[in-house]
Amino acid sequence: MASLRGVQQPELSKKLFKIIKSENHAIGAYESASRERISIASQISDWGEATGDDSVSDISDKLGVLMSEIGEQEDLFAQNLEDYRSVLKQIRNTESSVQPSRDNKAKITDEIQKLKYKEPQSTKLTQMEQELVRAEAQNLVAEAQLTNITRQKLKEAYDLHSAAVIERAEKQVLLARHMRRLLQLLDDTPVVPGDVRPSFEHGSQARQILNDAEEDLRAWEPSLDAVPSAATDMGTNLMPSSVTGAGGTSTVDTSVAGGEEQVTSPAQIESPDKERRDVSGSTMVQQEGAGYQQ
Repeated sequence: MASLRGVQQPELSKKLFKIIKSENHAIGAYESASRERISIASQISDWGEATGDDSVSDISDKLGVLMSEIGEQEDLFAQNLEDYRSVLKQIRNTESSVQPSRDNKAKITDEIQKLKYKEPQSTKLTQMEQELVRAEAQNLVAEAQLTNITRQKLKEAYDLHSAAVIERAEKQVLLARHMRRLLQLLDDTPVVPGDVRPSFEHGSQARQILNDAEEDLRAWEPSLDAVPSAATDMGTNLMPSSVTGAGGTSTVDTSVAGGEEQVTSPAQIESPDKERRDVSGSTMVQQEGAGYQQ
């Protein structure tokens, strides 16, 4: 069915349609990676307990908590990519709606050329040339709307995308550094047969590391260079507000039949600036020893 929708897409929007579909597959892969990472975190905790070594059990238990949180960040990343993908759809839908305008202009032009060749004195030429003037005027507006929405939404989409990449990277680096702090607490001094290892004395330190990791996630804030936009005065007809005020009307209908997850009008769609789910609010210490079943 998805391949059939791709065939039905207007020529102008086929490339972006393919990109959007590919991103959907990529998002699914990140969601799958999140689930696998959380599952592995549970397994490492269970394994540590099964070793019978108190030190290994305590450290692996807390490593599992941090690994589970890393998996949650993959899921958050996937959600943020979906926001970026929805902005790309607005460009795709506008491309789809501009295609008929281009086709109509080309059709009339072709018919005029044929008529000039077959019947150069035909009275229909004047009528068709008038139709061509109207078609060119409509296409001129549609092309301006397309370039306006393309530039604006391209910046918006990849602003979201790059911000999501940075958030995921910085939070996962933060968690990985705390994992390394945990590993420093495990004494790996070799023993000879018959020796008894001392009991684990760093339980409180290990627990504090989890507290520190949780606090760092909660305190994390993005530090990004702003992506400026001069499109703030664009009206609902995808033209500058000065044109809207002068009575300009939109010729583009962005409702495209048969498109995957189509939206009605890119000019009326609010930017997907919805509040992101804060997975860092989970209490890591409460997860400790609970097997991290998600």
